Amino acid sequence: MTITHRLVGSGEHGVVVLHDWFGTSAGWGPFPEYLDGSAFSYAFLDYRGYGERAAVEGEYSLAEIAGDALALADQLGWERFSLVGHSMGGKAAQQVLALAPERVRKLAGVAPVAASAYELGEAYDLFHGAAGEPGNRRAIIDLVTGNRATGVWLDRMVANSLASSRPEAFSSYLEQWTTVDLSAEVSGLRLPARAFVGEHDLALNEDYYRSTWLTHYPEGDLELLPASGHYPMQETPVAFATTLERFLGE
Repeated sequence: MTITHRLVGSGEHGVVVLHDWFGTSAGWGPFPEYLDGSAFSYAFLDYRGYGERAAVEGEYSLAEIAGDALALADQLGWERFSLVGHSMGGKAAQQVLALAPERVRKLAGVAPVAASAYELGEAYDLFHGAAGEPGNRRAIIDLVTGNRATGVWLDRMVANSLASSRPEAFSSYLEQWTTVDLSAEVSGLRLPARAFVGEHDLALNEDYYRSTWLTHYPEGDLELLPASGHYPMQETPVAFATTLERFLGE
């Protein structure tokens, strides 16, 4: 099966890019316009049931995303590559790492869900109702951006999410990123692994990563993103492109 994707750049350093629960390969805002295509090649993947692959059937699991990501790297002729994963995509990137650690150069988590299970607690109904209730999606996006964003942007994010994901895929991926525990599979792996943390993210904050990400990766670290919440690619795209490529190019 040919893996449909969006390719930005033609540089030597290949990077597979995995989107969040609400997003698609086209949902990164203006951020791709500021990437250095002479140094890097970025392959933005849609998951099965999302975006340009909405009609592709599947089990809608992290393992399936990882298998498709590895197949895409093979398709592009990338024996080794780096991973960029946003939110749920950060956990999917760690599933790729668990399956093929020898192939991964660097791991960049953008407000990533950590490898361990994520307890929703009192937010369980809010998240599990989001498949059928647009208001839930809006409340979640508002929360993780620090209740700071314009309503126009929030409404657009919700509309794009509803239009570009199948409800059954959306629900299945939620179950996956909240319950699957990859910590035993990735803990102790030695590679540059950085979590980029928005200072206004009210859900995935610095304390969360200190108790998860930094305990999993001996060479892992955190970088705080000023003036951003959960979506730095949309909130501060130029600054984030600069920061991300500084890490990838080190």
